[in-house]
Amino acid sequence: MGRRKRINAEKRKELKKHIVFSSLRNIRISCRKIRIVADLIRNMDVVKALSVLKYNNRRNISIILSKILLSTISNWKNKNKNSDLSNLYIKEIKVDRARILKRIQPAPQGRGHRIKKYSTHINITLQKYLWDIK
Repeated sequence: MGRRKRINAEKRKELKKHIVFSSLRNIRISCRKIRIVADLIRNMDVVKALSVLKYNNRRNISIILSKILLSTISNWKNKNKNSDLSNLYIKEIKVDRARILKRIQPAPQGRGHRIKKYSTHINITLQKYLWDIK
């Protein structure tokens, strides 16, 4: 490997130390419902986001998002020993559509109506504030 490539690879490796992520897949809640709460905490400080989720009205979605956020925080603690959470923020939170369960509901005169039950994938990425990176 050349010198320039090695230096760039070391820079990328150093920046990846300050980024951590976690994901939750195939949640049986529609992504439209989860995005409403996810938009509230996007680009927010981690401690503030946890308090917003704690007092949100959409209880079951808030519990799911707070569990994923706590999982991501524990990933951060495993990756960066002896570091505080005050400098962390939610860099990215993606809520994507997963598989769709298709069911048939009986309807009048021998017909059947199709019912779609949506699932969701959630990905959360945390990063340290850029001015704190040395």
